[in-house]
Amino acid sequence: MLSEAKSACQAALRSDHQHSDEAHPVPGKGYSLAHGHIVIAAITSCTNTSNPTVMIGAGLLARKARAKGLQPKPWVKTSLAPGSQVVTDYLEKSGLDKDLDALGFNLVGYGCTTCIGNSGPLQPEVAKLVEDHDLTVCSVLSGNRNFEGRINTHVKANYLASPPLVVAYALAGSILVDLTTEPLGIRADGKPVYLKDVWPTDAEIQAAIQQSLTPDMFRNRYADVFKGGEAWQKIQGNASLTYPWQNTSTYVKNPPYFTHIAPQTGELVDIKGARILAILGDSVTTDHISPAGSIKADGPAGRYLQHHGVDLPDFNSYGARRGNHEVMMRGTFANIRLSNEMLPGTTGGITTYFSKTKGVFPETLPIYTAAMKYQEEGTPLVVVAGKEYGTGSSRDWAAKGPLLLGVKAVIAESFERIHRSNLVGMGILPLTFLKGESRKSLALTGEEIIDITGVSSGIKPGMTVTCTITRSTGQTSTHTLLCRIDTQDEVDYFLNGGILPYVLRNLAKSSKKHGVNTSIFQS
Repeated sequence: MLSEAKSACQAALRSDHQHSDEAHPVPGKGYSLAHGHIVIAAITSCTNTSNPTVMIGAGLLARKARAKGLQPKPWVKTSLAPGSQVVTDYLEKSGLDKDLDALGFNLVGYGCTTCIGNSGPLQPEVAKLVEDHDLTVCSVLSGNRNFEGRINTHVKANYLASPPLVVAYALAGSILVDLTTEPLGIRADGKPVYLKDVWPTDAEIQAAIQQSLTPDMFRNRYADVFKGGEAWQKIQGNASLTYPWQNTSTYVKNPPYFTHIAPQTGELVDIKGARILAILGDSVTTDHISPAGSIKADGPAGRYLQHHGVDLPDFNSYGARRGNHEVMMRGTFANIRLSNEMLPGTTGGITTYFSKTKGVFPETLPIYTAAMKYQEEGTPLVVVAGKEYGTGSSRDWAAKGPLLLGVKAVIAESFERIHRSNLVGMGILPLTFLKGESRKSLALTGEEIIDITGVSSGIKPGMTVTCTITRSTGQTSTHTLLCRIDTQDEVDYFLNGGILPYVLRNLAKSSKKHGVNTSIFQS
């Protein structure tokens, strides 16, 4: 398996810009970087809270490697972030915490870190070298997410591995090392050390578990799990049934989902004069759509935070600021690996903006900026995509973000099941091309104006709608699209503008029925 992984990695690296094996010296560091080098090795919370076997295994591997004088390669950033303090307890009792610490796998906290982009920046010298030479450097993590652009903006290739293998790859320093046949490192006496020399046996792992792990550890830790640490206990809160929104907060803001909501649903309308916000390919994941990972200083979200007095070291991540829609909508479609076919040969969250003003030439803008300009003009937006749009982990902001940007419909060849449902739940119309048609067969460039009709006459599960494409030459063509609102419940959600207004209106009806005075629609 490891040999196959090496072969696959080599093939991928060589196909990417004809990568060479040349190593580039890192100024002032005494080592060099090349394609395939591992710059992040992280044991994360996703896979180890309920599996002491792999955590103890990682500690034992670290102990054996340490005894042989091995250390992670100096370009590897290492970290340990268990999902539970119980992990710390049994690592301390076994003494394996000292071995992990000695190899740089120091405790950095509990909970989500590397998977969501919280490993922090690379060393400035390393980051600059990666940028200057377009290096494909790697991360290895024991998490469950490794989508493009999510782990670190400078790391193109990310691989999932068990905690022991994370330690092993940190020692090897390159994803191209075949751990089954090549050494992890060289001892002081010049002898090579292989994975088989440090890999713990099942008996060793079980013996360590028996000596260090007890049920009382879980009982003691979780008996006061809601008490929190000293810092948590110092946080002051108001006892109230409703949250006291603070306009100055850059973490939590009152979202606009219920702004100007009426007691009754409005009339369905067709989508007329829509512009294409992005044309995307196959297997666009929710991580391409939804904000994840670190926040770029020179992007719309970064500029928003700086405008509100937040310094770069305090940006935190999109995951931490998911309660602020102003940050999140600016990060929607902002993934550094997003490929918008409206701008061939480019990556990142940019698009072409076509103004309504005569004589104004098309502009290349961040997707957020273009979307806001379209909103000012009253221009609805659509997104066009290929197969399996919205694949990957289910992320609510992959539907919330496009809604706030003004996206009224997504036209794709096919949808990932849950994401299609989430789009309906936010009042966005999911549409699919009929067999034989696609963005490619229609030769869409993004200059087209889109009209979608048939919606205003009523929504039924499995119905079709008409899409009229007007090209920049004035030529028009008409196409039939399948509406992927599949059930009557989804019809009800869409008629209400999404599941949130649907629930709110039902609560109001229930309150009125039982004689409870409610003013939820008066704001």
